[in-house]
Formats: sequence, C-alpha cells, structure tokens
Amino acid sequence: MGPHPAVAAIRLAVRRVLHDLLTEHHRVPVAVSHAPAHEHPPNSRLRSSREVPPPPPLVLVACSGGADSMALASALAFESPKLGIRAGGITVDHGLQPGSDARAAEVVQRLRELGLDPVDSVAVTVGRTGGPEAAARDARYAALDTAAERHGAAAVLLGHTRDDQAETVLLGLARGSGIRSLSGMAAVSGAGGRYRRPFLELDRQTARKACMVQSLPVWDDPHNADPAYTRSRLRHEGLPALEKALGKGVVEALARTAQLSRDDADALDSWASQAEATVRDAAGLLECAKLYALPPAVRRRVLRRAAIEAGAPAGSLFARHIEEIDRLITGWRGQGAINLPGKVVARRQGGRLVIRQG
Repeated sequence: MGPHPAVAAIRLAVRRVLHDLLTEHHRVPVAVSHAPAHEHPPNSRLRSSREVPPPPPLVLVACSGGADSMALASALAFESPKLGIRAGGITVDHGLQPGSDARAAEVVQRLRELGLDPVDSVAVTVGRTGGPEAAARDARYAALDTAAERHGAAAVLLGHTRDDQAETVLLGLARGSGIRSLSGMAAVSGAGGRYRRPFLELDRQTARKACMVQSLPVWDDPHNADPAYTRSRLRHEGLPALEKALGKGVVEALARTAQLSRDDADALDSWASQAEATVRDAAGLLECAKLYALPPAVRRRVLRRAAIEAGAPAGSLFARHIEEIDRLITGWRGQGAINLPGKVVARRQGGRLVIRQG
C-alpha cells in the first residue's frame, strides 16, 4: 500500500524540483588533472584532464514550523537520499513574538529528527521600511541568502502553496501595479535561481493533511490570523467572500491567472530588452520619437529599466512614477523634470530623455 495521497503529492512535487536541480548541477563538470601539481604553473591550462561529476549539491528548506514548510521539510528528507542530494534546513527567528527563540529551537530539533543536516536557526532584526509584512520578508530573505552562501547551497526550498499564490495575485491587483504584479510568485526566483517553490500547484489543505497523517507537529503562527495584517485579512475575509460570491474555484483561477500573466510579462520584458538598443542614439541617450513609436507596454518597461539603471530602487519605483516619465514622451507640454526614488531625475532635453541621479 502506497503513502497517503497528500503525502504522495508533496513528495512528487519535491522530487520534480530535485530532479531539475540535479540536471542543472551536472551541467558543470569538474576538470581533474592527471599531472602532478608542480607541472602546472599558476593560471595555466591543465595539460591533461578528465571531467568528473561535481560533488552532490546541498538543498536547504526554509521552515517556520508551520504546516506548509514542515510538509516540505518531510518531503525533502524523504526524497533527497534517493537522489544522492544533501539536505539541510534553516529557520528564521524574526523576534516579533514572545518566546520566538524557543520556537525556533523546537523547529531546529524537528528538522534534525527528520534527518536534515546542516540545520540552522538565524535571528534577525525586522525594520520598518515598507510596513511590517514587507520588512519581515526583507529580513527573512536576507537571512536565507546569507545561510545559502555560507553553506554553499544549490537551492533553498520555500513552502508557498497555491493559496499563497492566489493571495499574492489579489494583493498585486489591489496595488494596481500592472501585469507583473498579477504574475505572483515564480516557481524559480532569486540570484541564480536560488529559491524554488515546489508547492505552487498544491493547496494549503494538502500540506496540512500530509503533516497530520505523518504525525508531524506544526505551529500555527498567530500573525496569520491577526487582522492587523493585510494578508491575514485577505486570507480569512477577502478570499472566503469571493468564493461565497463567485463559487468555488477562485483560488485555482487566480493561480492560473498568475501563470498566464507571468508568461505574458516575461515575453514583454524580452521584447523591451531587445527594443531598448533600438531607441538610443550614438551617445546612449533615449530618443523620444523612437520611444513614442513603441507599444505602451514595451515603452514603459524600457523606461522602468532606464530608471533602475540610473539608481532608482526597484522596490520603490511604482506605476505612477513610470506614468509620469511616460508623459514626457506621449504628453509633452514643456513640463519640468520628474523626481524619482533614489534621487533620480528624469527630464526631456532636445528630443532626448535624460534619466540620471541629481
């Protein structure tokens, strides 16, 4: 008799990601010399070598102790030995609740009991920039990046589910930030594809059920039910109201919208990248007439890229900023310079769009 369907589902999702990682890992073989070390002068090419597979990769799971990440940790612990992959874990103590350090220690113990090694607990200080949820997220990813680099991990697995994806799409829709916001979370993201999200096609209930049938203890973060947090209100009030009004299937439809939007956004980004070289003059300045001829979706991407390259922080550059720059192209009436985040200024001069700091 096979495992419970929920357990089988989480293991299959993780197995697919691990197979992808192995494929990527083995694309970079290691050259081993047969000649003595003294025969190789510094920085010289090896005289004779053979290619051997690189050592097994290390994959970390980011685990809060909640049902989603505990299910992910259990699946990683089960699948990784069969594929010859080293598996470890990391939990981040945000220090936002009394006893958070003790809970982090409990998570470390549970991960070790699953057979994961190495396992780390990292305490972070959460700032205030962008609000409590954004600040906690920034601190968490910074800690995960540092841990991955310290251990030389090939990837960090995150337990975001289809429900999380649906919430992210709705939050993006509320911000009115365009199709990229509607594309939600990518299955692969981060520098070099560091972050992997195996559960984006699984619902939250499947992860919880998998924990239950495996007798895995889980911790329910009270912040997830606190109406002071936007995502919590959306989870417990917004989505249920939508399902009541529109019927079941809203979460699945939103997750499907995310994937379709991501495909479209990726295509437009690629188009904009190719178009950018065609709208600059010999000095590298953007020509307003050529920008005007581009489709609006492509033009605005070119403008956003130019603003970021000039020093505007991507996280602080919103749709309204790009719209103001765009008016210098499409609604030119002699208006003055546009002030952007990061002390970047955009202005129109002699038929050229100049975007630079100061």
